Amino acid sequence: MLALLAALEDWAEQLLSSKDRAKARAQRREAEEQRRAIAAQALDQPFDGDWTAAAGQFLLRWYGHSSHPKRLLVLTENRIVLAAPPSRVSIRQTERMVVVAEIPASEAQVEDPLIGAHPSDRLRIRFADGSWLTVITEEERSEIHKHLMRLPRLGSSGDVDTL
Repeated sequence: MLALLAALEDWAEQLLSSKDRAKARAQRREAEEQRRAIAAQALDQPFDGDWTAAAGQFLLRWYGHSSHPKRLLVLTENRIVLAAPPSRVSIRQTERMVVVAEIPASEAQVEDPLIGAHPSDRLRIRFADGSWLTVITEEERSEIHKHLMRLPRLGSSGDVDTL
């Protein structure tokens, strides 16, 4: 009887481990698909590479305000607001943000190129001249991602698609 119980326990453990392996394979496959989607949308690049375009010039000004990597992105109805710690950051000063840029909605829009396809920590600020920069959020589904998911989207024909 004990041998039968031990064999049953081994079989159950093997069954569970195969389910765990299958789950791990599925997670690895999803992570690889997400990585490919990020690369396909060039979200693994900081910006479009053109320093003379609006995105490149914006980056130069933005980092001129503060070299600290922590930033705050806020969307309002008619503008994108970016804040950063002061240029000379000392202990406990990183929480003190100052507005370093306000971009009117007519000049730039925030978008999530992977919306609906893959959860991601990447967003794009696309400027009116077509240049763009990538913003990496602290979490995959930030409040901005959730906000963008609720907004109507423009389809390829220019019509509004609803989610």
